[in-house]
Amino acid sequence: MTDAKPVILGHSALHRGYLSVDRVRYRLDGKEVSREVERHGDAAVVLPYDPVRRCALLVRLPRAPVLVATGQSDLVEACAGMIGHDENSADAARREAREELGLTLVDLEQVGRVWSSPGVSTERLTLFLAAYSAADRKGEGGADGEDEAITVLERPLAALADEADCGEIVDAKLLLLLQMLRLRQPALFGPAA
Repeated sequence: MTDAKPVILGHSALHRGYLSVDRVRYRLDGKEVSREVERHGDAAVVLPYDPVRRCALLVRLPRAPVLVATGQSDLVEACAGMIGHDENSADAARREAREELGLTLVDLEQVGRVWSSPGVSTERLTLFLAAYSAADRKGEGGADGEDEAITVLERPLAALADEADCGEIVDAKLLLLLQMLRLRQPALFGPAA
């Protein structure tokens, strides 16, 4: 293998819809390679946590790909959504928290920007942690108009840590953000004072 950078030779549209799929041809080490690439934009992800009550707000919703892969559809996840063309990642995280969780967030701590599935997708996730209090809950959440059937869950951080340690959390976004919170504020996961 050489240090030559890959060069895109061309691409063609295979599908256009909620997401787009292109066939991309590129040159790598003197050979032409062809891959399918999925595009649907970038997303913001936020894990709201209450440092006083030591809990976090999550969403549970059915996911068609999970249904196809496992026969079960409900997935417990960190709050997430696509970044609109007219907003930045922090604004998108705040909007999603309002829509999905009924929660008004002010201060967000950006803890990373990662590729969600770099072997097939151009999507990058901007990850946030955000402290909240019970007074920040302004509604029930659930994003009724988006056909998502969202259920809002408030879960103890210690229980989430136990689930992470046992391999029970299957949403990568939630697992990553939970571990980032554990590294930054380990006292939130111990016995209450």
